[in-house]
Order: sequence, then C-alpha cells, then structure tokens
Amino acid sequence: MGNKLFNVSKSATILPQVINSSLKLVVFDVGILTLSFPVEQVTKVTKYTQTHGSGLSYVNLTHLEEQEVTVIDLHQKLFKVSQNELSSDKGYFIITSNTTGDSLGIRVLQTPTLLDVSFSRIRILPISYRHADTLEIASHVAVIPQGEERSKTIFILDVDRLCS
Repeated sequence: MGNKLFNVSKSATILPQVINSSLKLVVFDVGILTLSFPVEQVTKVTKYTQTHGSGLSYVNLTHLEEQEVTVIDLHQKLFKVSQNELSSDKGYFIITSNTTGDSLGIRVLQTPTLLDVSFSRIRILPISYRHADTLEIASHVAVIPQGEERSKTIFILDVDRLCS
C-alpha cells in the first residue's frame, strides 16, 4: 500500500476530482487508538478463535477455514500488553493480506464499523512521525469532526508494515 492509498502529494494537496470522493474504512479501536483499513483490503471479519504461539511476541497463528493465518496482536505491538491479558476468548479477527499474499488477522475486542470518509479529511502521516512513533504501521490519518470542538483521529494502517 505505501503512500498509494490515493493520489495525494506530500503537501496534502488533493486533486479536484477526488474532493467529492470518499474512502470506505473498516474502523476499530485498539487501546486508546482508533485504527482502520480501507475496506478493499479487508477479506472478511470473523469471530475470534484460539491463537497459538510462544506468547513472547505480538505475532501468533490461528487456523481459519483450512488455512493458517498470522495473527498480529496490535495491542501488544503498540502498548506492550497483550489483548489476551485483557480478554482471553472474545472479539473478532479482521482478515487482510499483505502484498506477498500472506493472510493476516488483527484481533479486535469490539465489532469493527464501516465508515465513509471524504478524501479531503485524509492526509499522509509525516515520515518523521512514523519513524519516531510506534504508529510507524500507519501511512495516513483521517480527522473527522464530531461536533464543534471535538474531532476523531483515525489512523489508516499499511498492511505491509504490520509485521516489521
């Protein structure tokens, strides 16, 4: 995915034909963060099933429909606390795949939502921020107004950075 989510320059200038367009996002919370994937990158959302692994890493494995899926515990990757410690048997997997075709599952505790976001609300994250923060796994950010004084910040993840 990289910075090719849509056609935006580094200065966040948007092409005129894109201003009225929108991007559908599968949105979910991990800890205090609101994260998302473009809907085109999501294969499916399924109920949580048991994961297998050493427990020492944020990467585990699960068996779904006759295939092995690499499970990324984003809570552990971002906050150093596993979601298994928060809830051992509840939640969902958001199934996606990276550019090499590996199936990846992201465990979330609450049902993800589908949100239509105007391209005018989406910006590329500065490289300096991505290199300095654990959110290097995000490529873009959307800021959605929620009333006069509040807004919701949604980080759009880059599937190819999830396992790095």
